[in-house]
Amino acid sequence: MTTYGSFPGTRPRRLRTTPVMRRMVAETRLHPADLILPAFVREGITEPVGIGAMPGVYQHTRDSLKKAAVDAVTAGVSGIMLFGVPEESKKDALGTPGTDPDGILQVALRDVRAEVGDDLLVMSDVCLDETIDHGHCGVLDDRGRVDNDATLERYAEMAQVQADAGAHVVGPSGMMDGQIGVIRDALDQAGHEDVAILAYTAKYSSAFYGPFREAVGSSLKGDRKTYQQDPANSRESLRELALDLEEGADMVMVKPAGPYLDILARISDASDVPVAAYQISGEYSMIEAAAQRGWIDRDKAIMESLTGIKRAGANMILTYWATEVARQL
Repeated sequence: MTTYGSFPGTRPRRLRTTPVMRRMVAETRLHPADLILPAFVREGITEPVGIGAMPGVYQHTRDSLKKAAVDAVTAGVSGIMLFGVPEESKKDALGTPGTDPDGILQVALRDVRAEVGDDLLVMSDVCLDETIDHGHCGVLDDRGRVDNDATLERYAEMAQVQADAGAHVVGPSGMMDGQIGVIRDALDQAGHEDVAILAYTAKYSSAFYGPFREAVGSSLKGDRKTYQQDPANSRESLRELALDLEEGADMVMVKPAGPYLDILARISDASDVPVAAYQISGEYSMIEAAAQRGWIDRDKAIMESLTGIKRAGANMILTYWATEVARQL
């Protein structure tokens, strides 16, 4: 006679016996509504341009972007996060294409919103790095440093023109101090009280951003360690969370996702608003590259990585596989 609660009376494997059993007792479930598709639109091209470091991802034309948005709607994806890539000759020290109503991102926002209406949350990146000639996320002072407060003025104007163009959600990604409060005030003053802010609350200075910089044609020299978070630190992410919530963030984000699941879990536990995580370009590229070499099972690795992000506490996941995965779910 065995003691109750010990082997062989207790056998956890009973709950793993069949696919149906495993599905029934699963603690974490992915759903198409959890997913947001990041998408790039490039000015001055007539056909989509493949991104070498991100197989299967493209710099879209205006027309192909509209098709990608429709495909996302059909698959059940909740949102599309747009990044604009202006012509190189239009970049300047202030990132003027980012506040020009006819800049590529604003044009794309109008295109997508006209195509899908409210069937897809149309989101926009509030940052200067794609539009500025030195590639940093803000304007520089006379000593060549990113000027936090001068940059906030540019962000306020960017958020307003993006909202004017139809963005449902703006995503300030530059990690400037005070950016959420300044943008919230600017949106409200412009009559955009209903436009939500997805705060990039814990955005780390990461080696995994490399392919993204190809995707947006980044002009960056050097790094962003003076404003993005240090990968060695975790407590400061909670400080950033408290500040963003105080300033009016409607949703918060951890970026990257996979290497920072511990941060994601801490943010999720502490946050009283929805939490997003961004599975970034380097995470995507590693899986695709390993799968191309036959080293891993691509589809299983994709689903496992996304399940881990959801399990750690993400309510929404930005992933370049959003439409593909949504179709499979």
